Amino acid sequence: MNTAKNTHTIGIDLGDKSHETCTLNAEGEIIERTTLLNNQPELIRFSKANRGATLIMEAGCHSPWISRLFNQRGHKVVVANPRKVRAIYQTDNKNDERDALLLARIGRFDRNLLYGIEHKSEAHQRALKIIEARDALVTARVKLVNHVRGSLKSLGIFLPSGCSTEAFARKATEHLEAADYALVAPVIESIGHLSELIKSEDKHIDTMIAEDYPVAQKLLTIPGVGPITALSFVLIIGSPDRFATARDVGPFLGLVPGRDQSGDVDKPMRITKAGNRMMRRLLVSCAQYTLGHFGPPSALKEAGERKANSGAKIAKKKAVVMTARKLAVMMLALWKDPNSEYEPFPGKSSQQQAIAA
Repeated sequence: MNTAKNTHTIGIDLGDKSHETCTLNAEGEIIERTTLLNNQPELIRFSKANRGATLIMEAGCHSPWISRLFNQRGHKVVVANPRKVRAIYQTDNKNDERDALLLARIGRFDRNLLYGIEHKSEAHQRALKIIEARDALVTARVKLVNHVRGSLKSLGIFLPSGCSTEAFARKATEHLEAADYALVAPVIESIGHLSELIKSEDKHIDTMIAEDYPVAQKLLTIPGVGPITALSFVLIIGSPDRFATARDVGPFLGLVPGRDQSGDVDKPMRITKAGNRMMRRLLVSCAQYTLGHFGPPSALKEAGERKANSGAKIAKKKAVVMTARKLAVMMLALWKDPNSEYEPFPGKSSQQQAIAA
């Protein structure tokens, strides 16, 4: 085996059906370009022919399983953050071959410029797919409920308001006349079936927490954090040790403002919205509960209320984002310290906590 291969850097532009590769030697010269079919035998053959080479690819649909395959075969694999590698997607002459070349050159020059990301294990990825499947079912149910309400409203038929989506099918069936029900019967029946499927997924998730991810049970002690949010947090973060401090989780989840500073100008920016979109949405939902009427008293709630009452036009929105970020930090801190417990008012005695609550 030619040991010179160990100094090669290979950029791989991943596609759905095929991948373009560009191999650079130690001097930065292009020594090979190839097109690979998107299947395991082809990728294994490529790995054998380039044993020991460093592989650079962008994060995408296929990068989790492909990066795991190459890692298992002894390659150094860097998965670039596509939000950071603007030289690729903002070029005026973009094509797959050029993308592979740019990945290889950036990876050879300074891998830190790729802002490499760490994919979850296959077990975590599979578990997260169960939560994502449930989320897709909930989204479909909401759309169907809105369809039924809108369709009947155009005929002057109004369904009771305040009905939960879980009970919608039953309530609609009881409320509608036979002729009216017949207009939307298939949709209402589909809503009922989706509700049953969602209940089944909820039970599956509860079982996963109890048997496979017990740390999520600790996160459930925080008011407003349910099984979906707790398990999603554990699966998406992967390990609490990936962050030096609990505060680092805020930027990872895109819950901190971006920055555009130059000279004396420091523009106010919106949150970056980096990281997992579903996790960010779940945390925002928990924050809204915390700040709402049913949220129990806590230091977190008081901080959010102070922010919301600061007088700024968008103070309430900022308060929700701030609370979501603090909630993520709290969850990670509880995870990091196995001896810690949730305290609504940290630093106060048990008696003081009871009085404050």
